[in-house]
Formats: sequence, structure tokens, C-alpha cells
Amino acid sequence: MHIVFIMEKKIIEKKLVIVGAGPAGLTAAIYAARAGLDPLVLEKGLVGGQVAVSSIVENYPGYASISGAELSAKMRDHAQSLDVEIDEFDAIERAELSDSAKRIITESKIYEPTAVIIATGAVPKPLLVRNEARFRGKGIHYCALCDGAAYKGKTVGVVGGGSAAVEEALYLSNIAEKVIMIRRKSSFHAEKAILKRAERTPNIEILYNTDLIDVGNSADENKESNGGGDFLDYALVSDTRTLEERKISLSAVFTYIGSAPRTELLRGSVELDKYGYIEAGDDMRTSVDGVFAAGDVRTKKYRQIVTAVSDGAIAALSAEKYIMQKTGKN
Repeated sequence: MHIVFIMEKKIIEKKLVIVGAGPAGLTAAIYAARAGLDPLVLEKGLVGGQVAVSSIVENYPGYASISGAELSAKMRDHAQSLDVEIDEFDAIERAELSDSAKRIITESKIYEPTAVIIATGAVPKPLLVRNEARFRGKGIHYCALCDGAAYKGKTVGVVGGGSAAVEEALYLSNIAEKVIMIRRKSSFHAEKAILKRAERTPNIEILYNTDLIDVGNSADENKESNGGGDFLDYALVSDTRTLEERKISLSAVFTYIGSAPRTELLRGSVELDKYGYIEAGDDMRTSVDGVFAAGDVRTKKYRQIVTAVSDGAIAALSAEKYIMQKTGKN
């Protein structure tokens, strides 16, 4: 490793920098470390990615049931047992990626890697209802594992139509008195096994053909309340067939309506699709020579933990081959 100081920031040359410490990034780090590439993992958020805040994982080989936090901790421990460096506290300011040169500028350092693996994942999409910002953290949540315990014995809502929404409803059913699933269509696109479990759970009610219009606090209607209450206590929903609106008494709404890729720093550097996901082939190669993408951040049909792990392994193997060719050690 070669270090130079410039403009009060160290310039550090690395063989491989991995951006993101979710399942894809950690797997890439494990494979890269075993290949002797001495990878550096940069992560500005939570190590483990979205898995770390998942309540229960029941579709990962080798574990009939395991919490997301425990699974992500095992992945991290595995990487660190191979002396992988994970930098959680140095946010990336910008990335300059081209075929001929690569620079990742953080708050305190400048990295000049031979190869880069982008594994930044995706973040939950917002509800886009009028009062979302007002009640964010005060009744609107995006992680049942993080915030569900605050609603013990209360009625909560879950919005979404995929497996993640159903899984979180099942998790919340063990905490809340009642869980109301708000589904704007007449069916789910979740795994059949977990959907059946939800349908058989006594305190889960599913409202099909129902759209969430807004959330609020009943004190809002009282002009003497100075703007209403601080926490939401109802959801306004609409029947998608009749357009009839009604209020549902709820203490919280947990939303699982999809994700948006974390690719803001990459616009103009690598090719993205119309939704902002990185275009990458089966070998994880992007439009920039020496830059690879893995996990939920890339274009793909299925986004699961196992597919992210697979991507990470392939990205590391592809990066190893690229680095060996660049350094003449193939």
C-alpha cells in the first residue's frame, strides 16, 4: 500500500475498494481477502445493509430461521476474521470512475484503487403521502425490528405487497394487538408459504383493494389544538374500486413498497438504467473497465439475500481477474 499526502488528505493506493457492507459487499470482501487482495470496505450506514434490520430470515441456506441482525453479524465476523478493514465512519464525498483511473474521495482520504466493487444496495421508498414527513418516526416507520416494540398492544398498519411486507406483518403480530395489512391490489406477490401464515394469524387483517391516502392525528380537526397531535392515530384509506374513503384507527404505519438504488454518487460515471440501478452483466462488470456492481444496486430480476451473496462472490472473482491482468500477474 502506497500513501501520499495532498491537500491534507491522504492518497491511498489499494488493489480493491468495496463500497457497501451488506451481504453482497461482505461476501465480496471475504472472497477478495482469501485471494490476497487486501480489500477495503467503505460503509456510511449500517453494516449488514437491509438484512441487519430484517426481523426474521427463513430462506437463507443453513438456517431454518435466524434474525437479520444475527445473520449480518455472522457475515461481518467472517470478513473481519480474514482481517478485512471495514471503515464505517468516513462518508464518501464523490467517486471519479473511468476506464483509466479511479478515485474515491471521502471526508478524510482519497483512495486510488485498481478495481472497485459497488455494493451500496437500495433504500425503502417513501409512502409519498402528504403527512409523511410530519409523522416520520412518530407513527410512520420503515423497519419493524427497529421500531415495532414501541407499539406493543396497539393496532398498527403495514403497507406493501411483497414478501418483506408480509414478513414484517408476521413479526408485528407478536407485538401489536392487531396488524392491518393495507394492499392496494387484489393479491400479493409474496411467497405463498409466508402469505398463508399471515392469513392464518388471528390478529392480522388484510384489506385488499385498499389504498393508503394519508395519515393524521384526530386532533388535527380541532382548531384549538394548535396544529394537532404529535403522533399519528389514524390512516385515511380508499377503496380502489368504489373510491370510498374512510379512516382506520392506527398507532403506526410500517411501509414496505419497494426500494430505490443508492447510486447518487455514480451518476455520470457508470451506466444506469431508467430507475437508477447499475447496468451490469452476469460477471458483474459495469460500463467502466475495472468497476463491478453486486447486490440490490444492480439491474436484476430477483433481489434476495442469496442472490446478493452470489453477486458478491462473482464480483470479487471478476475483480481478482481484472487486477491480475492490470498488474501483469495473471
